[in-house]
Amino acid sequence: MNLEIPDGTNIEVVKQREQIIKDFYASWVSTNPEKRIYNADLKEFIYVRFLSIQETAEQAAKRYISTLAVTYLTEILELALVKEISKPKPNTANQSRFKDMILMEYEKDGVGVIKLTVGVLRGSGNNIQYCITAIEKNNDKKARENAQ
Repeated sequence: MNLEIPDGTNIEVVKQREQIIKDFYASWVSTNPEKRIYNADLKEFIYVRFLSIQETAEQAAKRYISTLAVTYLTEILELALVKEISKPKPNTANQSRFKDMILMEYEKDGVGVIKLTVGVLRGSGNNIQYCITAIEKNNDKKARENAQ
């Protein structure tokens, strides 16, 4: 994927990356109308919802490497491995609708380890993609160089 992702930490750059993430999700949803991908490790579908886009854009836009990670959405949803299952954080409104939070990881060449957080909805039990971020900060420079 040949996408220009701006580098830096100032507020304007972060806003640009947030828009890139939202635009990426809009494009992804148009090519994935069911808004779901089957995850091999969970042996269940992971759904992408408005909350997925909102939370990921807010968190991943903070760092170049996390914004880059989002562009591998299908691959991450399909191949991430379960690392831990925990309860939602208390007093976190966006997590209140979930009965469990599943922390998953996916290693991507040129990016490093990517963290995928999935919420299990109360009631339906559907797995909802909550957030995607890269967790290896020392790979930021290497990823920028590989992207060029």
